[in-house]
Order: sequence, then structure tokens, then C-alpha cells
Amino acid sequence: MRKIFLVSLTLLFIYTTALAQQTPPPQGLTFYYDYKVVPGKEDEFMNLIKTVGAPVRDKLMAEGVVQAWGMETPLLRSPGGTTHLIWFAVANWDGVEKVMNGMEAQQAKMAAAEVQSKAKTTAERQRETLDMSKTRDWLTRDIVASFGPNPAAGILPITRYNFVKVKPGKGGEYRATWEKYNKPVFDKLLADGVVLAFGLAAEEVKTDGDFTHFVWMATANMSGLDKIAAAFGADRARRTEAERKEITEAFTNVTDPDMSRSMVTRSRIFKLAPPK
Repeated sequence: MRKIFLVSLTLLFIYTTALAQQTPPPQGLTFYYDYKVVPGKEDEFMNLIKTVGAPVRDKLMAEGVVQAWGMETPLLRSPGGTTHLIWFAVANWDGVEKVMNGMEAQQAKMAAAEVQSKAKTTAERQRETLDMSKTRDWLTRDIVASFGPNPAAGILPITRYNFVKVKPGKGGEYRATWEKYNKPVFDKLLADGVVLAFGLAAEEVKTDGDFTHFVWMATANMSGLDKIAAAFGADRARRTEAERKEITEAFTNVTDPDMSRSMVTRSRIFKLAPPK
């Protein structure tokens, strides 16, 4: 799956060192499964979720292990690309292990019950429903994350992901730049109820290097994306030409702009743990 302000090197060193000392501990982990569902098998995929994965994630959510989980479909299709993605959020690696163990136990339980059945097994249904050669897993950690009140019942969020590739050794500078110029805009959008939640995340386990970080933002509907774009446009418009140039250079100095990509998804299943 897919800008630091200009100061002297001395001042930059002082600033980033102070930032590192004040940086809060890393936030939770999110595990993503990217799937390519065989055309015409979408309903069967939903049945598999309901009988295999959902019982495990729901049980662990009730136990306080899983913080949220959902299933999304990309707004834009591409040949051979992801058609569905399932994700779950946990506090730490222990949570990941509990979900993995729970899934293995659930599948083993179902397989044992199917031994005497003449119907297709769950494993056979999975092979017929998914192009397993296109399956891809991701594990990411939120560096920054902010959440508004839990959305009203029945809301299935729209989520936009903006993927960026940060230059080697520039992760701290990228985060500082993002928090200086972009986070305040998102904070206001969250306070105004336009954004349900947003965050800056990075791969916890490095994979193929297509991206290193991504910004995610969830809204109740697609009109929220228009409001986000308008808010950032207004923020940049109120600045001087020199400030706008400074922001652009700040981001381009620490990222590879040619590697930037975006994805918008529609939630089909969305569950949050109840407030404590």
C-alpha cells in the first residue's frame, strides 16, 4: 500500500534534539490485510469474514485487546490490485499475537468440524474466493493520532491515505515539519467535526520501500474530503508567497515527491471498542 522550515544547521540541530526529548511514546499498531477477491465472489468473501475473522476480532475487542477493526474497499480499481482490505488496531505486539493465535485456533476449530461434512471446507472456500498470490500484509504504527467522539451508529467512514517516501535519516525532520504545518489544520477540522480521526503512521515492519510514512484521515462522507482540501487551501492562501515557498521546500527537502501516492477507501464494516 501508498515538507522542514529553513533555519541554520545549528538551530535545526537544537530544535530536533529538543523535539526528540519531548516526543511522546509510539502509539498503537494497525495490521492490514490486502486482498484481491475473485470477481463475483464478493458475497462469499463477506460470509468468510462473518464466520472466520469477525468472531475472533469481536471477542478480542470485548476483552480489550482489539481497539477497532474494519473492512474497506478502494474507491478506485486497478488491474490486479487490492479489492478489499481488512484491518485491526491493537496497542502493541502482544495484541497482534493474540489476534494471530485466535485466527489460527478458529480455523483449526472449523476444519475439525468440517472433517465429516461433504460441503466445501472453509479452506476450499477461501481458495475459490481469493487470489492468494495477490494477498499482502502490512503492519504500521501511528506516530501521531487524534480521535474525535465515536461516530454515530451506522456511520461507515471514508478514509484517505496519503503515502510518502521520506529520505533516509529524515524521519524526525519530516514529522516535525508535518506537525508544524499540517497538524494544526487537521486539529481544527477534528474540533469542527469535519474529520472523525487522523494520524501520521509509518511501517513498523519495513517491506518493499514504496513508502515510509502515510497520513490517514477519516470522514463521515466524501464531502468531508472537499472540506479538508478547502481548509488546507485556505491555510496556504493566508500565508505570504515566501511562507508558501518555505513550506514547499521544507517538505520536498525531506521526501521524494515522485513516490507520493494516495488511496481513498469506503468502509463496509467498521467497529470501535466501546468507551471505557
